[in-house]
Parts: sequence; structure tokens; C-alpha cells
Amino acid sequence: MSHNLRDISAHQPGHQPSKMLAVLAVFFGCGALASASASILCVSQQKVPWCTTTIGAAVSAASPGDTILVGPGTYKEDVIVTKSLSLLALDGRRAIIDASGLSNGIFINGMSAMPNTGVSNVTVSGLTVENANFEGILVANAYDVTLTGNRVIDNDKALSGRACPGLPAFETSEGEDCGEGIHLMSDLHSSVVRNTVEHNAGGILITDETGANRGNLVSGNVVQDNVWDCGITMASHPPAVSIGPGPTPSFGVSNNTISHNLSARNGVSGSGAGVGIFAPGPGAWDSGNVVIDNTLIGNGNAGVAMHNHGFAPSPLPGVNLNDNVIIGNHFSGNGADSGDAATPGTVGINIYSVAPITGTVVSQNTFDNEAIDVAFKASTGQLSVHFNNFHRGAIGIDNLGTAQINATENWWGCITGPGSHGCATASGPSIWTIPWLFSPFQPDSN
Repeated sequence: MSHNLRDISAHQPGHQPSKMLAVLAVFFGCGALASASASILCVSQQKVPWCTTTIGAAVSAASPGDTILVGPGTYKEDVIVTKSLSLLALDGRRAIIDASGLSNGIFINGMSAMPNTGVSNVTVSGLTVENANFEGILVANAYDVTLTGNRVIDNDKALSGRACPGLPAFETSEGEDCGEGIHLMSDLHSSVVRNTVEHNAGGILITDETGANRGNLVSGNVVQDNVWDCGITMASHPPAVSIGPGPTPSFGVSNNTISHNLSARNGVSGSGAGVGIFAPGPGAWDSGNVVIDNTLIGNGNAGVAMHNHGFAPSPLPGVNLNDNVIIGNHFSGNGADSGDAATPGTVGINIYSVAPITGTVVSQNTFDNEAIDVAFKASTGQLSVHFNNFHRGAIGIDNLGTAQINATENWWGCITGPGSHGCATASGPSIWTIPWLFSPFQPDSN
């Protein structure tokens, strides 16, 4: 395969061109360029020949499939991407997008095609994005976007008294958090992997205002100290566009995977869980998502919160908050839930729904330093809770409603089972706990 090696003179201060060629060779070896006609462009603040001095200029000059290498420097711009390309920083701690006074640091914008996907195959890697009025990185109506190795810090600067003046109208429910640090809005099969997301209003947000949002991966991220809202949120919101006469149901958030993340100390000044799964009212749809192998510690509300708050008669279809899976996570020191979903103490997992809820599985999780490990409040439906390790002295399961809980095959902290001296307890009606495990659950090492 041959490539157009234009702009290879972009290099970090003090680096020799031969070293830059070695860097480019690494990109080639990793398959960064997908077509034989793709080019490499560069951005440098050192006035290197053939390089642009702004990222936006390089994006404008790029053809679909091109790669843009960003050298060290502070770039004061809102970078808007509407074509397939790769945007790669050579030194993420020294390649900084400072979006002070601007809407976003990076906006991957496919909204010309809403409610369908309008841009695809975009990679953003290694950049620091800070100080935007709204999201640090906003991805809208896109397919197969990869965000990896970025630092998204100190964004949502327009937030004032739980309001966000100037937020775009298509973000129908983000006025209280300015869209958080990274926002995937109506994305399909995108990946948010190994990013650091800190000191924003909230962390990583997945929503459906302008189209369906499904099949995304959020994995290996450090999401912490986003003190006003959740660490990682999947929320079904009212649509920004109407299809046909009458009220329009939400497009839906489904089949997303949240795995191997650290979500810590989020929502401690406002109201936020480690991971939130929300389908607030009629027509909302947040189903089939998997929350697996995350560490959820010290968040302001529950480690994982699932909420539905309204089921009044409506011309819209009913709420779908079914078939979500919470598996293999570690919970410690999270807060109590609040509002109509309030729990009587600190809680690892809180599932609250006014609508019927079925198909949700809670399994293979480990809890410590929570007053309540799993709380469930619904009037109808059933929750499956198996192979979890509850904390001695805690309420292992608290049924705050009248729906059923199948809680067989759990470890209650001692061999004699729930309610025995020193064991975790089961509180509330309609909980099946027999048989229980006689030792802590150990996942198969294979």
C-alpha cells in the first residue's frame, strides 16, 4: 500500500525529522490510514512548512479518510468535524484544545441527516479538551466514532445555578448539566475507550434526542470528580425532532456496554450516580444495556441508579426500562438516592420504576461500605438477583415496593444465610432467598 506522505515535517520541538518519520511509521503499522489515497496533514504552532496553525484549518483541508497529526500547543478553537477522518495528538498533555468562551472543544456533527447518522469513521485520540461552555466533546448523529486516550477536563463552564444559558435547542434535557464532558447523542456502534473525564458538570452521557442511540462501548475510562451529575449516564430524552402528527416517542437508548470503568466521586455536590440508566416518562426507552466489571465508589447517589419517574396516561407508548444487566461490578461508599427514588440509606444499586419492569438481572457484583446493597421499588414486575457477594451487616436486598425479587444463590456474608447474626439481611416482601451460597461467589478464572 502506498500513501501520500505530505506534511511530514510536522514535529515536536527538538525532534528530528527522522524521528517524525518513525512516528508516522507507527501510525502506518497500526492501520491509521484506511485507503491508498489517504493523506497525512499536520498542525503545528511552530510554523512548520506545510502545516496549518489551527486544527480547524486542517479539518477543512482534509479529504475523507485523511489523518491529521496535532503537535504540541494550545489551540483556542471549537473544532467541527463533518467528514470521516482521524485526529491524533502527538503528545496529549501538550496538545490542548482550550475552548474558553466557545460551545465545544470538538463537535463531530452529523446532524444534517437526523434522525439518521450523517458522519462515520471518525477517530479522536490523545487530545486534552478543556474549558468549553458546553460539552468538551459532542458527537451527534454519527456511526463508528472512536474517542480514545483523551483528557476531557473542566468543561460545562456555562453552567450557572443548575441552568445552562445558550445550550442548543436540540439538547432537550441538558439544561442542568450543559451536556457533561463527553456526550454521544444519537450514535451507533461508537467507542469511548481509555479517556480521562474529570471536573466537568457530569462525565460521559449517552442520549437519543435526534435519533436512536445503540450499540456503543464505554470502556476503560477514568470518570471522576464530575461533581454535579452522574459519572456515566444513559438517558432517553424527549426528541428534538417530530415525526408525524401528535407527540413523538423517544428514539431509544439500547444495547450499550459500560465496562471496566472507574466512576468515582461524581455527583457529590449535586445529584449523580456512578452509572445512571434513565427512562423518565411515557415514550422513553432505555433497554438491553450492560453495566459490567466497573468500579463504582464514593458517588453522590447510588453506584448504579435505574429510574423511571412517570407513567401517567398518555398518547405515547409506555416506558421501556427492561432487560438491563448489572454484572460483575464493585460498589463501595456510594450515597443514598434522592427525590421520589429516595432510599433509606446509602446504596450500591437502586432500581426505581413507576412503570412495570422486567428482565433486569443483577449478578456477580461485590458490595462493601453500603447501608443497602440492592434496593428495588416497583409495583409490578420481577428483578433477578443472583451470585452477588453482599456485605456483612448491610441490607443485602431491600424491596421497597410490591414487585417480586428472585434472590436465590447469593452470598450473604456468612454461611447461615440472610438475617442470621452477622449476615446481610433481606428486607421487604416477596423476596426469594433459598437456596443461598455457602461461600463467596468466585468468578471462573477462565
